[in-house]
Amino acid sequence: MMRRKFAGILFLTSLAIAQTPPSAPFDAATLLSLARLSDPQISPDGKTVAFVAQTIDLPNNKKLNTIYSLPIAGGTPQLLGDGDRPRWNSDGSKIIFDSDRSGSSQIWIMSANGTGPQQLTTIPTEASGVTVAGDGKHIVFTSEVFPECGVDAGCNQKLLDAAKGAPKARIYDNLLYRHWTTWQSPRRSHVISAAFDPVALATSDLKDLTPGKRDVPPFSLGGPDDYVISPDGLEVCFAMNTDDVPAVSTNTDLFVIPINGSGEPRRITTNPAADQSPLYSPDGQFLAWRSQQRAGYESDRWRLLVMERATGNVTVLTDLLDRSVNSFVFSPDSRQIFFTAVDRGRQSIRVIPVAGGAIQVAISGDNFLDDMQLTHDGKTMVFTRQSGSAPVGIARGSSSGGAPTELTHFNDALLAAHPPTPYEEISTKGAEDAQVQTFLVKPPGFDPAKKYPAVILIHGGPEGEWGQAWSYRWNAQVFAAEGYVVAMPNPRGSIGYGQKFTDDVNQDWGGRAYQDIMAATDAVAALPYVDSEHISAAGASYGGYMIDWILGHSERFKALVSHDGVYDLRTEAEGTEEIWFPKWEFGGMPWENPDGYEKFSPSNFVKNFKTPTLVIHNELDFRIPYSQGLELFTALQLQKVPSRLLVFADEGHWVLKPRNSELWYKTVLNWLDTYTKPAAAQSN
Repeated sequence: MMRRKFAGILFLTSLAIAQTPPSAPFDAATLLSLARLSDPQISPDGKTVAFVAQTIDLPNNKKLNTIYSLPIAGGTPQLLGDGDRPRWNSDGSKIIFDSDRSGSSQIWIMSANGTGPQQLTTIPTEASGVTVAGDGKHIVFTSEVFPECGVDAGCNQKLLDAAKGAPKARIYDNLLYRHWTTWQSPRRSHVISAAFDPVALATSDLKDLTPGKRDVPPFSLGGPDDYVISPDGLEVCFAMNTDDVPAVSTNTDLFVIPINGSGEPRRITTNPAADQSPLYSPDGQFLAWRSQQRAGYESDRWRLLVMERATGNVTVLTDLLDRSVNSFVFSPDSRQIFFTAVDRGRQSIRVIPVAGGAIQVAISGDNFLDDMQLTHDGKTMVFTRQSGSAPVGIARGSSSGGAPTELTHFNDALLAAHPPTPYEEISTKGAEDAQVQTFLVKPPGFDPAKKYPAVILIHGGPEGEWGQAWSYRWNAQVFAAEGYVVAMPNPRGSIGYGQKFTDDVNQDWGGRAYQDIMAATDAVAALPYVDSEHISAAGASYGGYMIDWILGHSERFKALVSHDGVYDLRTEAEGTEEIWFPKWEFGGMPWENPDGYEKFSPSNFVKNFKTPTLVIHNELDFRIPYSQGLELFTALQLQKVPSRLLVFADEGHWVLKPRNSELWYKTVLNWLDTYTKPAAAQSN
């Protein structure tokens, strides 16, 4: 329900003298001016990396994706054109990619230098998520087709046309009937294969590899692609949830099917919990994937499994690692797997033999590393790197370790003119004397002789974390630039401190996690440069729940901000879409465990509400329906608590549109300033 978000860190140091203020603080306008880099893809010859740069068109309220390429040895990026998800063809002469430049999302192809772009698909139900077979004979992608039509373009177009004049009504007979921001329609996401002619640059012989009324890939629990082509180009492996009621199930299994669509999909896993993120070894001997053990628990530890395809023997590679495996990739010789895992706010790249054995750290640091790719000789690795004081960049490093080299410099000039503040770190004892890590960001031009107001940011999840990573939605640099000491605690439920620490929030939402946050607040208030009388708190999702809980249990804070928070646990459980979440977190539905819901529902403590609170919610939020925010605002108003309501009509659980983001930061910071800065309070 509440999903993971990030922030960042460094070790706490005391400054003897005031730092020189930057010429311009890192404000929300600066944040929206950054280029957002993603999806590096190494060419077959290992000399070039293609990637995506997203920029913000604020006047038109749009995000624009552009494909670039860059020599891995270093050099100037080459602009290739508008598009997303670049994938090299087998000989590296072409790039196949997603694009909506024709007015609908389709699959395109262009030369490696960006010339001669040509549309490959004209599917009425659109196409995206392209993957290219290693032998170059097929491409695979997804399309939201009508199940009764499959890849029949005429049939799909007829039903699309008919839907235009149909009543604006929805009729459902079962769950899941809506997800994230979208109501379930008669269409389903299917994996489609197409034969590819490299000479004519054309596709033909489309096959629906996942027919039926199931969405493939399934609604992801958070991970890499859930469909992949075998190295010989003959088989596709994908994840699918076949349970009768997917709204109460995290049970995804892996299936394989010939890429030409002959035969039926064959199930190859039977684990009652999630199996996702399949990946073949380059030599085709192995298939690896991520797996959870506990059915219905989306935040269970992800283990890395590998199957020997010839025998079907499965090995659990990371059973002894008390951290979740996130992304992973095989070495070119198929003997090792490089993977990422979060540990105490950092995400490093680790490596383990395919046969099992000791895990070693390949590349680490005070950052989040991801999206690894290796050159064909296995010596060089390209990956994304970010931290709490640096947005995502693309770096090169040795697969055997050593200091990485930054390849991209899109944001260097902007960051030099608006320098972010390094992250710091403190630790304090929380509930049951557990160590609770808190990340700090000081204001630009920090002067240790001064007193600053502080804001406590509470992450979502609750199985989430603040870490050494960049954020556009809750960017600590923007809060710090407004003159706040920003504190980001990782209380019980947080990821990266062992599975038990994560599990300790289950059926205890307002218990140990609340105590951990208040202990962290005490530690922040005791810092010599913090104005302990002017501390505020803000959070989203589970963080919003915690703000609502704080409202009824503490008058410690001068102001609060509750974004997409859970106010009434009973109505939230019955209104959310992924029903497995409340069933796990509260030991059943409200009628099955009423005491658990009543004990920790903020709505039961309205009479204690006193702290000025800004309530933010979004009308397209199906994870936490916006009625939760309306109920909270009503309670605050009737209790005569100073409060304000901000509702976005066109956003879901997250605020993503550029101009909405601009308004969000302005509204939140104005609210905090009003109550935590004495001069601002007097002028309002």
